[in-house]
Amino acid sequence: MTKRSLYDLYMAAAAAVREHDATCATCSPTRRCPPGHHLYAELVRLQDDYLGRQAKRP
Repeated sequence: MTKRSLYDLYMAAAAAVREHDATCATCSPTRRCPPGHHLYAELVRLQDDYLGRQAKRP
């Protein structure tokens, strides 16, 4: 099994949030259900990590 890159994890998290948002009647741009909050928090963490790594590149 190959290790997934940070970019792949970031894009998978974004897809998971989009998929959840498309089917969840509770989530909105300003409020999230507990599972939606967890997915969104993971996306934010991965996005911060990815963009931070990009900023360090020459």
